[in-house]
Amino acid sequence: MSGLIDEAQIISILTTYGYWAIFFIVALESAGIPLPGETTLVGAAIYAGHTGNMSIFMIMLAAAAGAIVGDNIGFWIGREFGVNLLMRYGSHIGIGPPQLRLGQYLFMRWGGAIVFFGRFIALLRILAALLAGANRFDPLKFLFYNASGGVCWSLVFGLGGYVFGAAIHRVAGPLGWIGLAGAVAGVIALWRYWKIHEERLIREAEAHFERIDRRR
Repeated sequence: MSGLIDEAQIISILTTYGYWAIFFIVALESAGIPLPGETTLVGAAIYAGHTGNMSIFMIMLAAAAGAIVGDNIGFWIGREFGVNLLMRYGSHIGIGPPQLRLGQYLFMRWGGAIVFFGRFIALLRILAALLAGANRFDPLKFLFYNASGGVCWSLVFGLGGYVFGAAIHRVAGPLGWIGLAGAVAGVIALWRYWKIHEERLIREAEAHFERIDRRR
């Protein structure tokens, strides 16, 4: 996802602000603002490989830190405001308390995979943390999967850009969109499954939360 900044601007920003630019662009994208975090990481890695003016270790550290910090901001925004917004306006799109409970149940089961792999998929980098917060995903589990995904992502694309240069940049964009297409197909399939089995899944979710309540 190209976001709001083009590649020439990224190089200019990097030469002016250095590692802080990587940190803040990645952090803002992770918090929900459509900025080119991945493009910035790859561009900085290529720049470091070609010029030697930046440390690839510091680039990856800045990107990983930005991903972790930004995702946690997005998570708490979703946690504080997402549920209230869905409770207030969800009925207009067919989402009521049972559907909210079901969303929380499904995120409890597969939320870790969504948070981890969402870091590698265009658009989900922006939305995964917000969705995790809105669906009340466990904060400690979120931190673990978020940090793991952020570190792996920064290593893969940072080292890829540094070692393979512009070739990884040509691959990164298409891979992100392929991942997005796969994610969209998966969402459609899940939506179909949801609609067919919604009542059963809601009963499973309610039973699950009732068991939790009884243990308290």
